Amino acid sequence: GTLLSSRACVQMAAAAWDSSFLNALLHTANTFSIPLCQGNAVGQFFCEIPHILKLSCSHSHPREVGVVITTCLIFGCFAFIVLSYVQIFRAVLRSPSEQGRHKAFSMCLPHLAVVSLFVSTGMFAYLKLPSISSPSLDLVVAVLYAVVP
Repeated sequence: GTLLSSRACVQMAAAAWDSSFLNALLHTANTFSIPLCQGNAVGQFFCEIPHILKLSCSHSHPREVGVVITTCLIFGCFAFIVLSYVQIFRAVLRSPSEQGRHKAFSMCLPHLAVVSLFVSTGMFAYLKLPSISSPSLDLVVAVLYAVVP
């Protein structure tokens, strides 16, 4: 409460929810506007945007640019999270209490590991070159970023 007011917490949470909803809405609208000419069977256990774009018979360059922009925004958020954790770790390391440091690190490090796994595998899934794409690799990456975290 000393470092961050309740109002700031509510505003940050609202901004996260609002931006996530807008992102989901834009991708959903984009997905339903794609004409599919190769059927509608996706070779995964859930619909991934890159796989849906492969089924499209229209020029998907603008849609691909949208995916890249979204991925870059997510990376920006991830960079903000990492910078926030750097600040948290600096504050924790100045704490005289060994028990307090242990508690803080035991809470922060697993969260940072899960977020890192999610963002890195998600970025790989959405930004990888088509030349290194294979169904088995796509499945492994999808499981790593959608199921494991």
